[in-house]
Amino acid sequence: MSQLQTKVSCFAIKLVCCLSITLFSLQMEKSFLKNQWIFHIEFLLCIVIPTLLSISFKPASALASGNETDRLALLALKGQLTGGSPGVLSSWNDSLHFCDWEGVRCGRQRQRVRTLNLGGLNLAGIISPAIGNLSFLREVNFSDNKLKGNIPMEFGRLRRFRHLDLSRNNLQGKLPVELTNCSNLQVLTLNYNNLTGKIPFNIGHMKNLIQLSIGRSSLSGNIPSSFGNLSSLNYLVLAENHLEGTIPSALGRLSNMEILGLDSNILSGTIPPAIYNLSSITVLSLPDNQLFGSLELEFGIVFPKLELFYIGGNQLTGMIPRSISNISSLQSFDIAENSFFGSVPNNLGNLKNLQVLSMDYNRLGSGKAGDLDFLFSLTNCTQLQELVLHMNRFGGVLPDSIANLSTQLGTLYMGGNRISGSIPEGIANLVNLNIFHMGVNLLTGEIPKSIGKLQNLEELHLPANSFSGKIPSSIGNLTRLSTLVLTINNFEGRIPTSLRRCKRLQIMALPRNKLIGSTPDQLFSAFESLIGLDLSHNSFTGLLPSDIGTLKNLVELKVDHNNFFGEIPKEIGDSSQLTIVFMQRNSFQGSIPKSLGYLRDLQNLDLSNNNLSGVIPSELGKLPFLVSLNLSFNQLEGEVPNNGIFKNVSGFWFFHNKKLCGGIPELKLPKCFSEKKKKVLSTKVIITMILSILLSSLLVVLLVYRFRRRKSGRGLIPVALFEDRFLRLSYKDLLEATQGFASSNLIGSGSFGSVYKGVLRQQEKPVAVKVLNLQNHRAARSFKAECKALRKVRHRNLLKIITSCSSIDPQGNDFKALVFEFMPNGSLESWLHEQNESRYLDLAQS
Repeated sequence: MSQLQTKVSCFAIKLVCCLSITLFSLQMEKSFLKNQWIFHIEFLLCIVIPTLLSISFKPASALASGNETDRLALLALKGQLTGGSPGVLSSWNDSLHFCDWEGVRCGRQRQRVRTLNLGGLNLAGIISPAIGNLSFLREVNFSDNKLKGNIPMEFGRLRRFRHLDLSRNNLQGKLPVELTNCSNLQVLTLNYNNLTGKIPFNIGHMKNLIQLSIGRSSLSGNIPSSFGNLSSLNYLVLAENHLEGTIPSALGRLSNMEILGLDSNILSGTIPPAIYNLSSITVLSLPDNQLFGSLELEFGIVFPKLELFYIGGNQLTGMIPRSISNISSLQSFDIAENSFFGSVPNNLGNLKNLQVLSMDYNRLGSGKAGDLDFLFSLTNCTQLQELVLHMNRFGGVLPDSIANLSTQLGTLYMGGNRISGSIPEGIANLVNLNIFHMGVNLLTGEIPKSIGKLQNLEELHLPANSFSGKIPSSIGNLTRLSTLVLTINNFEGRIPTSLRRCKRLQIMALPRNKLIGSTPDQLFSAFESLIGLDLSHNSFTGLLPSDIGTLKNLVELKVDHNNFFGEIPKEIGDSSQLTIVFMQRNSFQGSIPKSLGYLRDLQNLDLSNNNLSGVIPSELGKLPFLVSLNLSFNQLEGEVPNNGIFKNVSGFWFFHNKKLCGGIPELKLPKCFSEKKKKVLSTKVIITMILSILLSSLLVVLLVYRFRRRKSGRGLIPVALFEDRFLRLSYKDLLEATQGFASSNLIGSGSFGSVYKGVLRQQEKPVAVKVLNLQNHRAARSFKAECKALRKVRHRNLLKIITSCSSIDPQGNDFKALVFEFMPNGSLESWLHEQNESRYLDLAQS
């Protein structure tokens, strides 16, 4: 049907209707002449009915045209999208009307697209500009996808737009100024993208905006003062951007504001006084900026509805206003990392709904008694879950009232202060405590055994105090414990075996105490999740357990400055995540295990000041991340590798290993004998064989000569010099050998002692027993020096020591003696200096 025919038909219908109504009204007039209101009915019917009829006869092509525009726009949108869950857009085809496609909702009357909900479908690609052709569109949700590219400026054509959510994507570019044309937009959410540039000043034209959130992006510039025109705005979050400048005072005009989040930017200046006009605000979050100044004294009066207050990480100063106790709705009060000083108000107990109180890294307290009096008031805060007070100046004795805090308390930080006293037994009342940090204070005494009742405790930090006594075995009851830090205290004794039950332990740090003994058997194998183990600077002894290799997640191992001995277990190579290994200043011996070369992530290795021997494993040079290797003060030998860490002069230390050779020239070590040189020497085989035969013959002659001498003197072979096996003699043995140290057996005497002739049951020939006079203090030192000298010296013309005796006589006095071969001809001195012409030495004796 043509347009002319359509118009003629509509006109005819209207004419017929009007004539019919007029005839009907004439009949009615005869019967009801007095009813004048019939005229009005006539008129309305003549207008309304034809209009409705004209609508019903509206050409199908007009409706089809609008629907086709939407269909094509959706297909264009689909064409720019990729990825997504399997079959997520499979319904977007001609087999269904587009209003039935997934995520699409249309109006009932006109069948035009009103809502697009494609959030959380893992879609990638870009948003097609064709979206601007969906002129009836009111809501768009593309959140939680992987979309990239710019936000299309064509959004600005959507006059009916109410809600836009593009959060959690990879969108980039500037915020399109055309978006501010959407004057009916109420909710705009663009969090977690990579948007750059400034916030358009025209944003103040969006009069109906209620919620605006563009957090976790890269916006820069100032916050536009035009925000003050958005009188309906009650939610504004611009957190984690690069916004700078001051907080605009115009925000104080937003009387409906309930949530204001400007944290983690570069904002400076003071908090504008106008902000205190926001009496409806419930959340005020301004942390991690560069704000300075102080909080107004009336803070707790002007914000009667405040629930969450975050302003940590700034440069604020001054005292904490006492008026905050008036905010009965307050749940979280965080002023950490500022410069607040003075005392903490003791009326905080009025905050019945308080759950989090964080005041760490300030200058609160005076370091004197009374600083912690406010803790008594906090016992009334029965909802308290986190109390963070560390790194301040609080002093005085830790009050017993700490044990009466809320049983819901899960986090308690009080480290880095000047708190003295001891931990009360009542700490066990805090049954939900999972983090307890009291490090770097002046606490003394023992850890209370009742700490084992804190079944929910996960972290125990007590470093840098003056705790003493043994580590309580009740800690083994803390089966959820993941972190145990007792560094720099005076703990004594052994590691309790009960720690095996702490199977979730990830960090165990016990350095710089007075712990002794060996590590309990199978202790390490109980900690499958352990990532950090520090036992350094104690007095542990024994072997390093081989079950160290069961720690597959271990990253740091520090056992330095102890008395461990034996070989380094080769199983250490199974701890493949190790990056730091410190074993210096122990008594480890044997060779460096090649299995250390399996530690591909190793960065620092210190094995200095031990008794290690053998060659340096070349496998260490293949570790790609090793930047520091210290092998000094050992007994290593052989060639130094020249690859990897061994090429880094500033990262490799090898001092006092006198038998090392080779390496890169910068190490200035002597050259090693190369294979080439050995081949040259092999050409002189004949000469070598002749020399070998001559040397062998000479050796046989010497052995025969030595054998005959040993045979002739077998009766008095000094046992002390034969393979270091000493003859064991007691005081009683020497008493019998010398006939009770009889004067008839006395050979001579001096200031250090007397010498007696005697015959041992173990020997056939006589011996000389030198008994030291211990009343002379120098005699004891002489005894030690003589033993040491005679043990090391070997010469056929020197007097041979048989053994020594260090015992106690029947009166309980110390007894020390040396046993020598008996020389029947006396001393050399008597032959040289005594005048006796009848004494002569023959040629063999001389």
